[in-house]
Amino acid sequence: MYNAIPVIAIDGPSASGKGTVAQLAADALGFAYLDSGALYRVVAFATQQKNIAWDNAEAVAECAKALSIQFKNGQIYLNNADISDEIRTEAMGKGASQVAIHAPLRAALVELQHSFCKPPGLVADGRDMGTVIFPEAELKIFLTASTEVRANRRYQQLIGKNQAANYESILLDLQERDARDKGRASAPLIMAKNAVLLETDHLTISEAVNVVLQNYQQKIRK
Repeated sequence: MYNAIPVIAIDGPSASGKGTVAQLAADALGFAYLDSGALYRVVAFATQQKNIAWDNAEAVAECAKALSIQFKNGQIYLNNADISDEIRTEAMGKGASQVAIHAPLRAALVELQHSFCKPPGLVADGRDMGTVIFPEAELKIFLTASTEVRANRRYQQLIGKNQAANYESILLDLQERDARDKGRASAPLIMAKNAVLLETDHLTISEAVNVVLQNYQQKIRK
């Protein structure tokens, strides 16, 4: 049923800015928004709370099936508890990258991700939105930037929140995440064949959003 609803799928590596761009594009269009990466952060958080090792693929997937995850007013709820701040730490980012390699978990979350597709449309960001979750998306964007630019953005973001940050550590972490995301057997991070490449090294957020909106308008005019 979701195939009848317009979807903009935005994929890309960690800290590329795709989440911010996707949210703003969704707001501009009046579309729903799916932050698929947040789902994996929630799973990392929940499994840690239950002392389930992140490398235990079957246990992680079984845990995920029992979770009640909701997005409300920009906040993320797990079993009716607001965990928005808890899952946005660097530790949960690393955890999300580690649990996301498991095929059983990715399969367990497909239906949940499809449930976000509602009229009048959806903007979804992640690693496999255009290749696996919404392969028939109206528009596919592969949003990326150099590792150094992404590391600096993450560093500035953490400093802005008065959190301790080390650029070299962030850079190394992003390189490791990229390797995991691109090298995993299940739904690796790749650019869909019919996706638009959007490199943001020298673009502002508003400029990147405009590129997405312009490409969408061109698609629907056709």
